[in-house]
Amino acid sequence: MKSNLILNLIIVFGIVIAGCQPSEKSEIDIINDEFSESQAEIKEVLDGIFKSIQDKDDDKLISYHIYGPKFTEFRDGEPRTGSEANEKYERGLVSAVSKFDYELGDLAINVFGEVAVVTFHADFRPTIGEDVNQILGQVTLVFVKTDNAWKITHEHFSPLNSENKG
Repeated sequence: MKSNLILNLIIVFGIVIAGCQPSEKSEIDIINDEFSESQAEIKEVLDGIFKSIQDKDDDKLISYHIYGPKFTEFRDGEPRTGSEANEKYERGLVSAVSKFDYELGDLAINVFGEVAVVTFHADFRPTIGEDVNQILGQVTLVFVKTDNAWKITHEHFSPLNSENKG
C-alpha cells in the first residue's frame, strides 16, 4: 500500500513538473516577418481613404486618423503640424475636389507588430473647379493598430520630381 502511494505520488509529481515546463512558442520577428494579414488590412484602409476622398466623405476620411497629442504631420517642407491643422487640411481637400484620381507607385507596407510604416510615390490628380491638377509626392504614413483598426498617427508628404516618379 505504501509503495503504491509513493508510486502514485511520483507519477503525479512527474506530471506536475512536466506541465510546468515552458511551452515552445513561435518567436515573432518584428523586423523580418511580413505580417501579411496586417498588410492586407492596411491596404483596405488605404483604399478606404482614397474612396472617401472620391465620395467627398470628409467624416469617413477623418475616421482613418487617430488624432491627439501624438499625431504629427509634415507637408511640403513646412514646419510640423498636428491634429487640428491636419483635420482642417483634409476637410478642405475633400470639399475642394470634384473628382480625385490617383496612383500609388512603389507601394511598401511594412508592419512591425502593432505599428506600420507605409510609403509610396503619389500621383494624385484632383479636379478642382475645371482644372485637373497633378501632384507628385513622396508619402509616408505611420499607422498604429488600436481597437482592432489601423489608424494614421503620422503623415509626411514631400514633392517628387516627375522624372523620379516610380
